[in-house]
Amino acid sequence: PQQRAAVLRRAGELFTEHAAEVEQWLVREAGSVRTKAGFEVGLAVGECFECAGLPTHPQGEVLTSEEARWSLARRRPAGVVSVIAPFNFPLILGLRSVAPALALGNAVLLKPDPRTAVSGGVVIARIFEEAGLPAGVLHLLPGDGAVGQAVVEAPEVRVVSFTGSTPVGRAIGERAGRLLKRAHLELGGNNALVVLPGADVHKAASAGAFGSYLHQGQICMTTGRHIVHESLLAEYTAALAAKAEALPVGDPAREDVALGPIIDSRQLERVHGIVTESVAAGATLAAGGEIAGACYRATVLTGLTTDMPAWREEIFGPVAPVIGFSTLEEAARIVNDCEYGLSVGILGDVGTAMKLADRIDSGKVHINEQTVSDEPNAPFGGVKASGTGSRFGGAAANVEAFTETQWVTVRPEIADYPF
Repeated sequence: PQQRAAVLRRAGELFTEHAAEVEQWLVREAGSVRTKAGFEVGLAVGECFECAGLPTHPQGEVLTSEEARWSLARRRPAGVVSVIAPFNFPLILGLRSVAPALALGNAVLLKPDPRTAVSGGVVIARIFEEAGLPAGVLHLLPGDGAVGQAVVEAPEVRVVSFTGSTPVGRAIGERAGRLLKRAHLELGGNNALVVLPGADVHKAASAGAFGSYLHQGQICMTTGRHIVHESLLAEYTAALAAKAEALPVGDPAREDVALGPIIDSRQLERVHGIVTESVAAGATLAAGGEIAGACYRATVLTGLTTDMPAWREEIFGPVAPVIGFSTLEEAARIVNDCEYGLSVGILGDVGTAMKLADRIDSGKVHINEQTVSDEPNAPFGGVKASGTGSRFGGAAANVEAFTETQWVTVRPEIADYPF
């Protein structure tokens, strides 16, 4: 345990020492703006230090027994864990499974997205190699969907930890279920930000812009639906549109911008297609709606109905659809009328927000914050089509995710039996 803890501590130190180099890879490969890249490396440091406490964390419990014996439940390493990570936050979304799995005594197969194989794969492997991790404990397997299928179906693998889209997550869950393997699935989201009556509109619009436009909206926690009380709807929309129009887009490797490129041309076209289809159905562009090279300008949509694609779908782009509500009951209904259930932000009076939070189906609720938030010691996950619950973050969730429970009994001498 102390050896594993030392490796995790040293990994955290190495991420700190090499932060500038790692951030540069996140900019070059993932299109991260520098602020986001720095935030992601900071999360990586925190993840390593948090997981350094796992090897010496209590690994079981003493049970009562009707028999004259000791009865124990102990946690043991699952064995081999496959980690499949996405492109958007490639470093932390791989590391948040790699680090606790290693800390708890497992071996790991890491398959990063091929578009971010360095920042989501090579960086992690090199850091742990330099930190003193024994050879053969962490394997890096970059590749496409065929490699992903292989690391799910390999008979040596006992646990699969996947972060990515809901359709791929469903397929992985089906394969894992057939093979009787545990699959921890952290999937998509179409997250709601509710602005209550009386909220500070300027601060609310700032929160909404951050939630929708951070990393070009390419985050599972991105604010995808802005649900604003009718008394503030016009003022909020105008303030959000003004912020969107003021955000510069471009190449973060060459200039100081707020929004970098969309990950590839296919996704860029998908984002624009959802926006144009919704406008054709009657929505109004209050800001943006334009392709700018490899980027998409920060966009605000109004006049939507809840059946439009910009409202129903996870866009994974910098698009902020805004709709109004009149009562708390209506707000709760609109929030829950969604296949996803990952993150919700509520802005305004805390008492009213607490009442709304109790009516919401979501893995995370943030009062007086937007929807994008993560800490290494906090359980992270969603419900409904957003995944299989909180499977990452904090000692309890990590121990549950990456170990198996074994029941052990001990008698002082061989028991007497009637046979």
